[in-house]
Amino acid sequence: MQRLGRLALSLAALAALGLAFGFRPAGADPTGDPVRIGGTLALTGPLAATAIVHKIVGEIYVDNLNHGKGLLGRPVEWVLKDDQSKPDLARTLYEQLITVDKVDLLMGPYATGDILAAMAVAQRYNKVLIHHTFGIPSMAKYEWQFPAWSLGSDPAKTFPNTLFDALAAAPHPPKTIAILASKFPSVYFMSQGAREVAKTRGLQEVLYLEYEFGTQDFGPIAARVKDANPDLLFVGAIGLEGNQILDALKKIDYVPHYHFYMYPAAGPMAKSPLAANALAASIFEQHPPFTDNPVAAAFAKEYNDRAAKAGLPYTLVETQAAVSFTAWQILEAAVTATNSLDDAKIGPWLKTHPVDTIQGKLHFDGPNNYGDDLTKVKQVQDGKWVTVWPKQWAPPGATLHGE
Repeated sequence: MQRLGRLALSLAALAALGLAFGFRPAGADPTGDPVRIGGTLALTGPLAATAIVHKIVGEIYVDNLNHGKGLLGRPVEWVLKDDQSKPDLARTLYEQLITVDKVDLLMGPYATGDILAAMAVAQRYNKVLIHHTFGIPSMAKYEWQFPAWSLGSDPAKTFPNTLFDALAAAPHPPKTIAILASKFPSVYFMSQGAREVAKTRGLQEVLYLEYEFGTQDFGPIAARVKDANPDLLFVGAIGLEGNQILDALKKIDYVPHYHFYMYPAAGPMAKSPLAANALAASIFEQHPPFTDNPVAAAFAKEYNDRAAKAGLPYTLVETQAAVSFTAWQILEAAVTATNSLDDAKIGPWLKTHPVDTIQGKLHFDGPNNYGDDLTKVKQVQDGKWVTVWPKQWAPPGATLHGE
């Protein structure tokens, strides 16, 4: 009986794998007018180094839908525009997607500012907006927006506690902290939360600095960090900011002890020789137990190939790629379950039904449609991101490296 049970699970896993990645039953080619899914990404501008990951993932997902059964038996077309990392432009482009391009469904852009702009347009037209990287849940007021990033409803409190739990178990737990906060909305929000939680955890704040998003000269900030010499450098950074700060620190011969970057550009950070032992937030990394999921494993293989062909510095699936894939999983699940492209059917279904994803089961019945905080801590080890906390999500033998 146990053997039969394992066989049934294996067959179910293979079925899920086939449906997600190219299995097309005989005579089941998608036909008819394409289902048009509209969205933007920061293909240029300061967020482009991360947004390219989301573009590759979207292309993988749409290609595999079209090599399978499509959506509702119809082929899928992704109408993608470049918002240039500018929320105002994103707002205009989502308006165009709805009113001019007449797309059937929406997919959110990358980064909190752009998503907030898109959310306002979606609300005006009563469109469902599934998005992958919105970092301030309290601002997501629209009833038909659905987050793919499992941050929980109060990440500024829950995630810093997760990070400090990880460091408390390290060989030499930090006692002092310096916080650098980009004024980019989501990372600024998380930096303020970390600042408050650090106080409750007994960490002494020896430096706090804010800087403008788009800053290029981090020399003066690096000098202040060196003077403060904290046990933990917490950087509310997004994109390439973390790399730029490490470069500035290198120029004055300073190496951080423990150092954390909220939402870095994954490839440039992992591959930088200056980023050894750097920490960051994570929801998925390409190693067991995450890749025990057969759909996740199949996605990882395809992503590795395409990322290499695109010349990305980091070709493994990590948080950005995984959360983007999750967003497409959510959209497909809702369309399939409702057998409809009607936002008025899709939105209510998502509010009342969990969705199985490569992150785990996500549900949208919490505050502002956020569910549980599933965020983890990862670290750069030997040029790769490795989950180090909670321990049950680390690959075999992996531990948090010390100073």
